[in-house]
Amino acid sequence: MAEFRHETDRLVLRDWREEDWEPFFEGTNTPAVMQWLGGLLDDERKSDVRARLERYQSDFGHTFWVVERKEDGAILGFCGLKRCTDENGPFGEMEAGWRLREDAWGKGYAKEAARAAIDIGFTKFGADPIIALTVEGNAASWGLMVRLGMERRRDLDFEDALWSHGYGPVIVHAITREQWDRQGA
Repeated sequence: MAEFRHETDRLVLRDWREEDWEPFFEGTNTPAVMQWLGGLLDDERKSDVRARLERYQSDFGHTFWVVERKEDGAILGFCGLKRCTDENGPFGEMEAGWRLREDAWGKGYAKEAARAAIDIGFTKFGADPIIALTVEGNAASWGLMVRLGMERRRDLDFEDALWSHGYGPVIVHAITREQWDRQGA
C-alpha cells in the first residue's frame, strides 16, 4: 500500500514514521495540550496512544496522520480520520480528530489540517456524515468544529468511562457532505 501523503498550503498530512513519535510526544504531551485528554502521558500511555493510532491505520486504512509543517519539517501534531470506536457513542461513524502542540495554536494550522481531513473523508472515503468529538470544557476544540461548519449533535452526546471522567459527557459535532459542499469547502 502506498504511503498516504496530502499537502495543503502550509502543511503535509502523512503516514507515521518511526522518527515522528519522539517529537510528537515531546510537543504534545504537555499540561496545556493534554488538559482535556486525561492529563500527561506516562510511557505506558504513550505506547497505548501509538498502538491505537497504528491500529486505526491497520483496521480502517487511515488514521490520525502526522501534521508536518512544510516550512521546516516540524512535527506539529496529528490530524486525520478514523471510525468512531466509542461503544457508547456514534460507533462506526467517520471521525475527524486533531491534536497540535501549543506553539502551533492560533495560527490556523488546526483548521487547515482539519479542512483537508474532512474533505478527504468525503471525497476519498465516501463518508457521510463526518463527526468530531470533545468535551464541553474544551472550547477551543468545539469552537474549531463550529468554524468548520459542523453542528452540535446533542442527540449523539455520550458518557465514556475514559473521556467523561471529570470532564462531563463527550460532545459530538457533525457535518454532512451536502453541508460541506454548500459552504464551498
